[in-house]
Amino acid sequence: MKLPRLFSRTPEAKESRVGAALVMNAGQPAWTPKNYKSFAEEGYSRNVVAYQAINKVADAIASVQWTVFRGQQELTEHPVLNLISNPNPLQSGPQYMRAKIGFLLIAGNGYEERVMVGRETRELYQLRPDRVKIVPSPNGIPMAYVYEANGRKVRFDVDQNTLDSDVRHLRMFNPLNDWYGMSPIEAGAYGIDQHNEAMTWMQSLLQNSARPSGALVTKDGEELSEDNFNRLKAQIEEQYAGARNAGRPMLLEGGLDWKAMGFSPSDMAILETKFSAARDVCLAFGVPPQLLGIPGDNTYSNYAEARLAFWEDTVIPLLDMIAADWNAWLAEPLGVELRPDLDQVPAIADKRQVLWDMADRAQDLTINERRAMKGYEPIAGGDVLLVPSTQISLSMATEPMNETTMPNADIKALVYGQKAD
Repeated sequence: MKLPRLFSRTPEAKESRVGAALVMNAGQPAWTPKNYKSFAEEGYSRNVVAYQAINKVADAIASVQWTVFRGQQELTEHPVLNLISNPNPLQSGPQYMRAKIGFLLIAGNGYEERVMVGRETRELYQLRPDRVKIVPSPNGIPMAYVYEANGRKVRFDVDQNTLDSDVRHLRMFNPLNDWYGMSPIEAGAYGIDQHNEAMTWMQSLLQNSARPSGALVTKDGEELSEDNFNRLKAQIEEQYAGARNAGRPMLLEGGLDWKAMGFSPSDMAILETKFSAARDVCLAFGVPPQLLGIPGDNTYSNYAEARLAFWEDTVIPLLDMIAADWNAWLAEPLGVELRPDLDQVPAIADKRQVLWDMADRAQDLTINERRAMKGYEPIAGGDVLLVPSTQISLSMATEPMNETTMPNADIKALVYGQKAD
């Protein structure tokens, strides 16, 4: 029997029609932007604000414990938990997580390699982002990842059907690159440069007797001989430059006069420029300046509010992104789900305690509704309202007294102020 035309067609592949347009040379690496080294040096190694902001985020995420669930049941032991706690022989769980977040925030990209024994992942390693190149396939998805260091290359192929690979790429959103993420340092580059320049300016000022630049002017525009010029230059560098010579009086001869040619620190408002740049850097990383001790920021009324905003606006969204990535790569193939345990976070626990207190004081919530707000399961007989014994409903107070509506003499006495017989 001849099949109908509808069933005789070859099934079409499910892929994006524009994916192939992203590929210029299929099978050749798509090179990363040449900015990782400058980001690491200028943004992390030389800028104390960016350094501390990155560490603040990394330390917060590294302090979170992870749990494993199969459905709604929490598992106290599982190979995935052991893997996260001891990812490799060289790093503990917190150390590995700090490296993961550090690479992600500096480069905008994070790569981790899994080592499998059979079908079980036994070890995880972080790969330096600037050493990894993506090899696109003709249909616009990664064909492989190539790791290159010390003249050697290691290739990690990607299954074109399942997209499974021994290397996992976690990237931040980049509107200008189809393959690589954008670092927060790039968004905060102006603030980092301004802060670095302010620090360099202040350092140079201290090394030059903490005074603005100036010039030595001769009387009536007379010219100095070459010998006198060289002698005067050497004398200034040796006897008057540097912090140790600060305040030393300068002896001028031959009609020389000192003319200042710069502005004072107060005129340039260099300190305020420095603090303003520092706040911009904090903004790029989502860290409230108050947590880093930067003065001049009154966004939050107290430290507790700033810490809570830091967790809710920065740390938890990043944790959710990591959890979704790890679940797709490590947990779901094993039939479980990884979840960050936020119950032990002090900032979140304080907010939750306030919510629980409000639930306990509410008189229009049943026992089970209060338990639901606290994350507990309902109990039998908990669908009732609890009210103080000194209060009754308005309907009871307005109904006529009889044995049906008010069989209890104590309630009658409560409403009408009568004593029970």
